[in-house]
Amino acid sequence: MTIPRPSLDRAAELREEPDVLDRLRNDPETRAIVVREGRVRVVDSALLRVTPDEVVEASWALLGRDADGTVLLLAAAPPESDALDTAPDEIWLGLRDLGGRIDGQESELLIGAIALAGWLRDAPFCPSCGGATQLQQGGWSRRCLVCARQHFPRTDPAVIVAVESRDGERLLLGANANWGGRMFSCFAGFTEAGESLESTAYREIEEESGVRLSALRYVSSQAWPFPRSLMVGFRAVVDDESAARADGEEIIEVRWFTRAEIGTALAGHGPVGLPGPASIARALIVDWYEDHA
Repeated sequence: MTIPRPSLDRAAELREEPDVLDRLRNDPETRAIVVREGRVRVVDSALLRVTPDEVVEASWALLGRDADGTVLLLAAAPPESDALDTAPDEIWLGLRDLGGRIDGQESELLIGAIALAGWLRDAPFCPSCGGATQLQQGGWSRRCLVCARQHFPRTDPAVIVAVESRDGERLLLGANANWGGRMFSCFAGFTEAGESLESTAYREIEEESGVRLSALRYVSSQAWPFPRSLMVGFRAVVDDESAARADGEEIIEVRWFTRAEIGTALAGHGPVGLPGPASIARALIVDWYEDHA
């Protein structure tokens, strides 16, 4: 799998500039990406850029620079906002809706905007003392007005693993209870306190699917804003294939799939549904499928 290079210039040097958000909001060259309830405005499968003065009510942050050098702001609108008129050709779409329909920079911009908007919405108070906080660093930190502690957007590491048979010809996938058995995917879980990513992978796979791993290697990672994760992708080989079984709680079914079955599913013809093209789960499955196809 090719690991993409960062494509978004985050303009970190601007974050320390005093009153940078006020200045940029008043600059006629600045553009904003509006996020409301994890969705953005889209026209012709592209994120809509608007001038800041088009947004009446929002929390603001600096996203970075667009491909042409234009400074981009985030406008995190409240759920009940009706100040943003939508033209007939505009729709509001989320990450899963847009997966595969936008390029790498647009996707990176979308994920960052949704994740940061969630933090602006959910963390207005100091988790240490409960005091009100003040945004700093262009919306990328908060300083408590009571105890003076500084807080940053939180990122929770999680692993996601494509598990293959010892001969490499079959892939083990699981059906999450939340999907009602309609879709199968790679196994994933959050890293616990004091745990390495590798330890998380070994533990989560055995807990969810019953198998132990004999080999594990890193493939790539993906930021994922639900809720605020960094998904670290691995491929692994099992020790005993016959030990596969669902935990019966989070995972209701596990199945070994042949390469032909995965190819058919990737084409959308069954036997089961697979994750959408926006997810690293899909990328891991494709990476395995194309390895010996």
